[in-house]
Parts: sequence; structure tokens; C-alpha cells
Amino acid sequence: MNGATRPVLVVGAGPTGLLLAGDLAAAGVPVTVLEKRPREISNLSRAFVLHARSLEQLDARGLADGLEAVGRPLDRLRLFGRLTLDLSALPSRFNHLLVIPQYEVERALLRRAEEAGARLRYETEATGLAQDADGVTVEVRAAGGGRPERLRAAYAVGADGMRSAVREALGVPFPGRRVIRSVLLADVRLAEEPGSLLTADAGRDAFAFLAPFGDGYHRVVCWHRGRTAPDGRPPGLAEIKEITRLALGRDFGMHDARWTSRFHSDERQAPVYRVGRVFLAGDAAHVHTPAGGQGMNTGLQDAANLSWKLAAVVRGHAPEALLDTYQAERHPVGRSVLRSSGGIVRLATAGPAWAPVARAAATTVLRHAGPVRRAVTGRVTGVGYAYRAPRGAHRLTGRRAPDVALAGGGRLYEALRGGRFVLIAPRAYEAGGGREGRLAVARWAGGRRTTVLVRPDGYVAWAAEAADAESVEAALAAHVG
Repeated sequence: MNGATRPVLVVGAGPTGLLLAGDLAAAGVPVTVLEKRPREISNLSRAFVLHARSLEQLDARGLADGLEAVGRPLDRLRLFGRLTLDLSALPSRFNHLLVIPQYEVERALLRRAEEAGARLRYETEATGLAQDADGVTVEVRAAGGGRPERLRAAYAVGADGMRSAVREALGVPFPGRRVIRSVLLADVRLAEEPGSLLTADAGRDAFAFLAPFGDGYHRVVCWHRGRTAPDGRPPGLAEIKEITRLALGRDFGMHDARWTSRFHSDERQAPVYRVGRVFLAGDAAHVHTPAGGQGMNTGLQDAANLSWKLAAVVRGHAPEALLDTYQAERHPVGRSVLRSSGGIVRLATAGPAWAPVARAAATTVLRHAGPVRRAVTGRVTGVGYAYRAPRGAHRLTGRRAPDVALAGGGRLYEALRGGRFVLIAPRAYEAGGGREGRLAVARWAGGRRTTVLVRPDGYVAWAAEAADAESVEAALAAHVG
């Protein structure tokens, strides 16, 4: 395929769609993003946490330091009164979580995408989709009942949320169930600071969570077993304060709510993330409870996994079979996130008879069983996920590559900027094959003898001990093209 002139359509300009579009545009792939909302980025967003793995992905795009300057880093979480998860030991440059509103993340990703050349079409709704052997046709309509239009592309990605029009047009089911009703959200000021920077606890029939934004406001998430109302009925501050008191013992003098909302939470996952030339990513592919703050993070990592593969195929550097690995790698992660976030919310909302026993048992296991604690922390933060490697592959294959130091004073995630593979070798290596712009070559800062080829998304594609030039060239031919 002569992909340099074949565009990609992305439906949805949330964090998932914007990261994907920015990557494609930076790789020289023409990309248009369709968004039915107006251009203004709303500050009424539910997501408010970036975990370590997402910060690493953003670091590989030159965005993490700017977001760190805006957000509030927290290196520990206090849960259910007795359990503290210490993130300072995470094997990452970002050994913390970052409390930051979703709109700040969207703003940074939008700026990057537009600077790279992505085209954004706001107030444009996708209303239908058809595909054939050569491409995808997306039917769109402008806001206010404008004239229908058909857009043609080589591939399309639905990053358009839980009620995805792309998923519905494909006829892909979205099985699952509603888990919790009438969850309340608010951004409030507090007269008293909580003793812990990030606080979550549950009483007999109530649960509450507090996190600071760093701008004088805190996000509060709360729920009460006996209080249900339609999603469209915004809660009053008095109701939020009452439920928080029941869960945390006090309301910390909440006042000046700038936003309140009520919603329900589902657990759902599409059985397939790819249908021909069309892909699903982010909430269009999976939704889960807000526990653990993994929603936006999982979508960002979907986009990081898919973008380099689409770019490689569209530009003719990889066979189309590479696109099948998106489903193989990301669907199991989505399933795991459903389980982990669901487990947390079930602990928080367990019935009065079982709640103390269940929470005490979970606290005891996580406090005293180091491997279990590390596994839980790795999954919540994203640094613990690995992709399945071929039989007989080196033990590093499929694993996340840490941000190692490179000879000359650089770091791996700086070398990943630009969407390139990075070959790290024990000694200088001259890579041929016309791979300029798609491959960076570096040496270890220390004396390691392992040769490692790192994918653009920061996972190890291939590794070998004491590799000779012939085996390195074979690996480059297989993965970089």
C-alpha cells in the first residue's frame, strides 16, 4: 500500500483520540479527528489521575514534565483507614500518581496534535460507517442538522466513548452490567485539609474519596447505598457533605462547589477491538468503575499501542498482520482493568455484614504479602503489565522497558520521542537498511551485554545476550522493516 497519502479518521477528541492523532501526524500520516462537541475544552471532566505508565508514555512525547508542573504528585494512597499503598518504590521515574484534571491532559495533547499537523473537525458527528477492501467511508453530519457528508480513509478508529457511534455502526456488542448507581462527584474547596493527601474510606452504608487538584479545589467522589436518583439530577452540596461525613467521619468544611454531577458506573468490554479496517479504543472498547483511576490511563495506553502500528502499516513499513496484535495485546489488559477496578469498588460498597471482614482481610494481605502488594500496585499504575512473547523469546521480550540511562547522558524515553524504535547495544552499532527516522541507536550507560530493541510504545520487541551483527539485522528487519 502506498500509505503516505492514505489518511486515518479518528472519531472522538478525548485523551485517547488526541494522543493517537498526534502520534499519527508526527509520523507523517494524514489524520482527521471528528468531534461532535464544540472546540472549547470543558472543565467538567470525571478523570483526574495520571498513573506512572501513562506519565512514561507522555514523557516519550515530551509532555510529562509540563503536566507534572500543573498537577499534584502523590506518592501514597490511604484506603479504608488502615491501608497505605506506598508508590515511592515504583520502578519508574514517575514513582507517584499525578492528580490533574482531564482537561489539562486534553489541552496538552490537542496542542501537540495540531502542531504535528492533525486536522480537528469539531461539531461534526459520525452517523454511519461502511468499509471495503480498500478503505473506510464514514458518514458525518455537522451540528445543527447540516448537510450529510462522506469521508474516506484507509483506516478509522472509534475513540468516541461508552456510547460509541463507531462501535454501534460495526454491530459490535458491549456486554457487561451496571455495577453502581448514583455516584456523586464534585469539585469543592475545603476549610480543613485532610490528614492524608489522598483519602478513601467507607462507613456502614457510604463510601467517599478525596483528592487535591493543587489549585485550592479537591475532587470528592461519594456514594450511599440508600440514595439513588436519575443521573440527570445534580446533587446538592448538602447531600455530598452528608455522605462524606458518613464515610470519612467529617466533611472537612466543604464549600464553594464549582461543579457537581451524578452518574452510574458500568463494567463492559467489547469482545473485539478490530473489525477489518476499523478499531475501537478507550471507553469505546471498555468501561469500568472509577476505582483506581484507571479509565483515562487505559485509553491513553490503548492509543500508544495502536498508533505506531497503524503508522507503520499505512506507510508501508510493516505488514497488515501487525494490526492484529492490537487486539491480542490490549484486550487482556482491558479485561484485567475491569477486574481490578471492580474488586476495589466491591470492597468499598460491600454490605454491612461483610464489609469489615472483607476490608480487614484485604488490608492484611496487601500489608504483609510483598509480592501481592507489588502486583496490585503494578496493575493499578500500569507498570506491571507485559505482553505475551513468542515461545523461546528472551525473558525481556514483551515487557515494559524502564527509562534506563544511555551513554552520553540521555534517557531511553527521550530517545523514544518521535515515534521511533530504539536499539540499545553494548557497543556502537551502525544500523543500515534505510531506517533513518524510524530507528535510533544508543549504547548502555553501564556495562550491560544485552542488546534490546524497544518498540515506539516502550515495550521490548526483541532482546538477546551477546548478539552478533547478523542476529541484530534479522531482528531489525522483522520489527522495524
